[in-house]
Amino acid sequence: MDSVYKKLRIYNIVMGVLHLVQGIFMLALSNDSALIITRNYVTLDRDIMKLVPATENLMSLRMGPFVASFLLMSAIAHFTVSTFGFKWYARNLAKGINYARWYEYSVSSSVMIVAIALFSGMTDIVSLMLLFTVNGIMNLFGLMMELHNQTTERTDWTAFIYGCIAGAVAWIAVFTYLFTSLGKADVQFPSFVYAILITFLVFFNSFAINMFLQYKKIGPWKNYLFGESMYVLLSLVAKSVLAWQVFAGTLRPV
Repeated sequence: MDSVYKKLRIYNIVMGVLHLVQGIFMLALSNDSALIITRNYVTLDRDIMKLVPATENLMSLRMGPFVASFLLMSAIAHFTVSTFGFKWYARNLAKGINYARWYEYSVSSSVMIVAIALFSGMTDIVSLMLLFTVNGIMNLFGLMMELHNQTTERTDWTAFIYGCIAGAVAWIAVFTYLFTSLGKADVQFPSFVYAILITFLVFFNSFAINMFLQYKKIGPWKNYLFGESMYVLLSLVAKSVLAWQVFAGTLRPV
């Protein structure tokens, strides 16, 4: 088992480097493309003396640093569990749980889905905050799944089911904004937005499938560490694909 954990340690270092290099490239190569974050509120229309909805621009969010942030978060997490946090990491893996994974995912994947939502037409700050929170809770349900099943003889799927519900709500919100915008005759989204939505609907579900296979102990997933290695690989691929899809769509230098 020592050799297995040694390989896993090296694996995390390599993945940390790959995330870090991509994050640095994203910061260095991206243009100044930005999206506007808005705030919805009500105001008094004095002509009709009624409260009516209104929108104002709240801030401009540069997408290069925003996209780079989730790559750098993963780099920090991988370097943490492969250096000073390795004993803690290995000790928890032996018990079938990885706190670092779920804490990192709860933030980094929430940034990812906010980026996806922004390109899909969701720009209201409150909606984005709620989306970030719901997605973060989805990942914390993943932590609860692993934590709860430390003390069960048979796998309890309650946390998994609730996490899937939270994840579904987040994606329904994103697609609602997209289809609502498409209902306007003069609105057209660039093709890379559709590619991102389809790609990441698959990727986000693949993490749930990995957990399902892990707890059903199907094939190589009988070994918890195999499932862990798959989480690491899925994380790298998902973050890399999103980052470079956005780069190709809006952030590449002109």
